[in-house]
Amino acid sequence: MSDVLMLSAIVMLVLLFLKVPVYIAVLGGSMVYFVLNPDINAVVFAQQAIIGTEKISLMAIPFFICAGIFMNYTGVTKRIMDFCEVVTGRLPGGLAQVNVLLSTVMGGLSGSNIADAAMESKMMVPEMTKKGFSLEFSSVVTAASSMITPLIPPGIAMILYGCIANVSIGKLFISGFGVGGLLCITMMILVGFISKKRGYGNLTTEKLTWPRFWKAFKPAVLPLLLPIIIIGIFTATEAGAVAILYAALLGIIYREMHVKDMVQGLKETVCSTASIMLIVSAASVFSWILTKERIPQTLTAWMLANIHSKFVFLIVVNVFLLLVGMFIEGNASMIILVPLLAPIAAEYGINEIQFAMIYIFNNAIGALSPPMGTLMFVTCSITKCKTAAFIKEAVPFYILLVVNLMLLTWFEPFTTFLVNLFY
Repeated sequence: MSDVLMLSAIVMLVLLFLKVPVYIAVLGGSMVYFVLNPDINAVVFAQQAIIGTEKISLMAIPFFICAGIFMNYTGVTKRIMDFCEVVTGRLPGGLAQVNVLLSTVMGGLSGSNIADAAMESKMMVPEMTKKGFSLEFSSVVTAASSMITPLIPPGIAMILYGCIANVSIGKLFISGFGVGGLLCITMMILVGFISKKRGYGNLTTEKLTWPRFWKAFKPAVLPLLLPIIIIGIFTATEAGAVAILYAALLGIIYREMHVKDMVQGLKETVCSTASIMLIVSAASVFSWILTKERIPQTLTAWMLANIHSKFVFLIVVNVFLLLVGMFIEGNASMIILVPLLAPIAAEYGINEIQFAMIYIFNNAIGALSPPMGTLMFVTCSITKCKTAAFIKEAVPFYILLVVNLMLLTWFEPFTTFLVNLFY
């Protein structure tokens, strides 16, 4: 690594730790490299910034963001919440179980873990505390269950990863059903165990009969069908466009979304998309610098020479990504690190879908982890839960997440079984 690249990386990291916006931090580090290398034409800086955002598959990001925002204006959330209450009402810790299941189902509609955490912090936590759940436990369940959202299609993280590593987004979506389902089930088991131990009651003792199930399922069936329809028929980009039309259609059917809601939804879409695409653009410049300096090739050669087992490699990557996730926002780290790590994983013969889901799962854990965990801060800022109390309450959930990560690392079928079955 050259001294100039080292200085560029230091500048970028310092800016990140100073909580400067991610895209400015990455562009600042990249600019140092170009300024100190006068033999490189500065036009390349602008070219790479533009080229990074020109992939057709990236169009899926604003489409799915828009669809998710529109869903929130159509009354879909309330209908799905009622359905989840009927399904999980008799389980120990009924409302906490609803919280987990709601995140899983809404993950197929919104694609954003931050949006999910904010929504459920406002909707679920006040209801949970009224029912006797502690504020800390309610906040942790809300933040932890929001981790499932990027793992369930159409998670934005899967779209970004597919674009960066040239992996089929459709296959990542299919794999996401298995990985997200695994986390949902194990988290519901943990929530049930803690709730039973603490005496948190269930919602109802009434048996789940077919008439009760159908009465709750019927209003929720149309939004629940969305992930199945779009993934089974369309490409990721096409699916995003169809999802917007589908969300608008639901707004007309339910008569709950008005013109002013659509205008507001489009404004929110522009703001959310711009923040992501600025990061993509900035990271594209930095990725070009890494490639020019032959960092991926050097790192690959070093790894292959010193680490001879793919499982050891995966453990090293897991530890590294968990540490990175504690300090750097997931999308930024993905755009910088995936071009470095994905080729090495391929050299070890690791299935590209398995490595992708391991990477995305690590990012999801990072979003919950101190000191920079975005899910933790978003949830605590809304629920007014103290960060120290949150972290203490979250310990069993961190253990659960590491166990799930190990399952994905050691047993490939958890990530590839559905993909092989479907394709």
